[in-house]
Amino acid sequence: MSSSHSLGRALCAMVTPFSDDGSLDLDGAQKLAARLVDDGCDGLVLNGTTGESPTTTDAEKTALVRAVSEAVGGLTSIVAGVGSPDTRHTVELAQAAEAAGADGLLVVTPYYSRPPQAAVEAHFLRVADAVGVPLMLYDIPGRTGTRIEPDTLLRLAAHPRIVAVKDCAYDLPASTKVIARSELAYYSGCEELNLPLYAVGGAGFVSTVANVAAPQLRAVLDAFDVGDNARAIRLNQLALPLAELMMASGLPGTVTAKALLGALGLSAGGVREPLQPAGREASCGLLAAYEELTRSST
Repeated sequence: MSSSHSLGRALCAMVTPFSDDGSLDLDGAQKLAARLVDDGCDGLVLNGTTGESPTTTDAEKTALVRAVSEAVGGLTSIVAGVGSPDTRHTVELAQAAEAAGADGLLVVTPYYSRPPQAAVEAHFLRVADAVGVPLMLYDIPGRTGTRIEPDTLLRLAAHPRIVAVKDCAYDLPASTKVIARSELAYYSGCEELNLPLYAVGGAGFVSTVANVAAPQLRAVLDAFDVGDNARAIRLNQLALPLAELMMASGLPGTVTAKALLGALGLSAGGVREPLQPAGREASCGLLAAYEELTRSST
């Protein structure tokens, strides 16, 4: 990989393509994965929130990992989302993903039941002990209802296979503390924090917006790496309007990403219910923001 972190630096939370009849489109997934690699993604996260994991079956999840691994394995890291509210089910998904070719696993905090921190810690340790590939813990309390507290993360960092965090906690001071006191690779899961988190020692990003704008997002990190902070700031600011439209306009990122892919002639199919496709006005707005980004960032 191009990054010192084994899972990469510029990771895309990839959408899951579907055919017109709503079935899994493995050929489309392989083509999308190849395009994302060409666009500079050195990691692909499959079966995450953006990948509509709540509405894909276990068999579909495994088939997707296997197909993408066959297409781009060795060219990019493949991280499989395996989180669920059930520890036993999560372990089963983790083992299936590893067998299908995943290089790493994205494991979200168990949701809905709101377990206390000791139970959260035990959940992650059970998964880490059951597989032989590295884990990226997904801290997104706004969706799960439960934070992975900094002290919990520091304890979990002692496990040899718990190596990374996808950070959607919106608590930069706490993230900075964990980065300083552990060797966990911290990935921004919120585009507006890609540069701030990277600047305090983060490893990169896991981005929904990267489905359509990976080169522009990666360019921010590239500029920072060579010490051109002014350029990094400018490029980061240019990307924010599209990121805000895609992630904070009232529509889920999956919906906006697929709408924009379709508008660009790179259709990944529709979304599965309960999600609904974006309307024409939203799609046109997304396309206009994308075109402005591509014009201004060249």
